[in-house]
Amino acid sequence: MDQQEVQPVQPGAPERVEHIKTNMRQIARRQWWLWSTAVLVTLLLTLGIASFAFPGLLEQSRDTYTFDLNIAMRGLVGLVLIFNVYTIYQQLQIHRIQNNLSQQIETLVRVEERTEEVYKLAVLDSLTGLYNRRSGEQRLAEEISRSHRHARPLTILLLDINGLKAVNDSFGHPAGDQVIKHFAELLQRAIRGSDVAVRLGGDEFMAVLPECKPDEVHLVLARLAGKKVEFDDHTIDLKFAAGWTDYIAGETVETLLKRADAALYVNKRAGKEKNESNARVT
Repeated sequence: MDQQEVQPVQPGAPERVEHIKTNMRQIARRQWWLWSTAVLVTLLLTLGIASFAFPGLLEQSRDTYTFDLNIAMRGLVGLVLIFNVYTIYQQLQIHRIQNNLSQQIETLVRVEERTEEVYKLAVLDSLTGLYNRRSGEQRLAEEISRSHRHARPLTILLLDINGLKAVNDSFGHPAGDQVIKHFAELLQRAIRGSDVAVRLGGDEFMAVLPECKPDEVHLVLARLAGKKVEFDDHTIDLKFAAGWTDYIAGETVETLLKRADAALYVNKRAGKEKNESNARVT
């Protein structure tokens, strides 16, 4: 990102919001003064006409009445012209402030869009849209703290896609990316709204499951089992290994992840031995 792109977004969003509010208050004040002035001019016109008309009527002098009325009308016309000039000036000022306000709002929108882009780059995995490893471990630390504070259960589930290297070798890396993206979508749909799905890297995923019952883990796995991915007229079986464990009060993020990883390794090894046994039987 070059210097010219960075300059427009240097001011902070709170300062820009306050500036916009200030401009809105200026518009409101100008409009109030404009309407107040209109009412005042109307009253002055009414009083002016009354002050020149009624004395002439009372004196019954036509010449004097006509002369004074002509002077009054010229003065009132001049007052109306001055008011019109003032009104045009105020409208131009309001228009200028509104344009300035529109530009600030557009700039604020661009700042928000870039902030969202930076957030996605820093927090989310670019391929799947899930939390990346760093932000996922931070969320896990938060859930551990909440679980420890309220003495509530917490389960983490680690998943590893099987055969991803073979997919890459057979169909290319785009096919492998498609498998990863599809698995991430399935995982996101399989968990609850309060759960957190994370891509740890490569073909490794994690699901943080607060207040999760044992059968709910199996429900998540059941929603992932037996799925397939379509890629360029090819059907790829989506197979994975899983390991999970419950949080023990007092342990760290690293310790919890290590125990979950050990469970994943055991299940993955058992699945590999089962496949080798089936192959020998066949």
